[in-house]
Amino acid sequence: MLTISQLAAYAGVTVRAVRHYHRVGLLPEPERDRSGYRQYDATAVVRLIRIRTLADAGVPLARVQELLDAGPEEFAEGVRTIDTNLRAEIRRLQGTRTRLARLAAGEHLALPRSVVGYLDRLRGLGVEERYIEMERDAWIMIAAQLPHLIDFVIAKKHEQLDDPDMLKLYSLLRGAPDWPVDDPRVVEVADVVERLMIRAVEAGETGGLGFDDQFTDLLDSTMVQSSPGAGRVVEILEERGWKGWTRIERVPADRLGTELPPP
Repeated sequence: MLTISQLAAYAGVTVRAVRHYHRVGLLPEPERDRSGYRQYDATAVVRLIRIRTLADAGVPLARVQELLDAGPEEFAEGVRTIDTNLRAEIRRLQGTRTRLARLAAGEHLALPRSVVGYLDRLRGLGVEERYIEMERDAWIMIAAQLPHLIDFVIAKKHEQLDDPDMLKLYSLLRGAPDWPVDDPRVVEVADVVERLMIRAVEAGETGGLGFDDQFTDLLDSTMVQSSPGAGRVVEILEERGWKGWTRIERVPADRLGTELPPP
């Protein structure tokens, strides 16, 4: 016969674990002998080893009892069910690891690969990181609104980077957040943006991708608040008869045929 310490040692668990299994009813608690000690036999050792093996395999203690008392077929089916659940948990944890890896990678969090590739292309063009960060935040919001269209939108953005005016705009934006409103480059940016707006009107691309008014206003306000110069660009365009940024809302017909300063 074995004491509780000897039982625990044979089964590879702690005495505390044995007492816990007694409390939850997994391991029958023997009567004490005349000296006040519990005495365990080989049956207790085998049952305790089975309990430990199932628990180590991740089986909830609530299921251990029914598996211990199950027949061979029922036991095998229970193990298969547990294995299926463990596989699902493994997939969930792998997904969590993937999301954590994206979090560690910064902008990969909440952004499709197509957007990350576009931002990397901007870096290759020498666009400042703080401007890229502003674009990244805008793209996070856009991707959440248009998950089914984001790759198409980014493909169009890549096409726009082949336009000399778009490249000129990005080159002008270096240091833009620090410009005062009377910096002459602000007017130059307004000229470039107007040329791009005229092309968008001619191509029929003025609808803002179907965003609702509230989301359009959010994107516009984010851009305007990025720097004093950005707000001044919008004012200049409005003085010329334009209204809208993410979505062009008013087009000055007299400006469509105007010869603007070249890039």
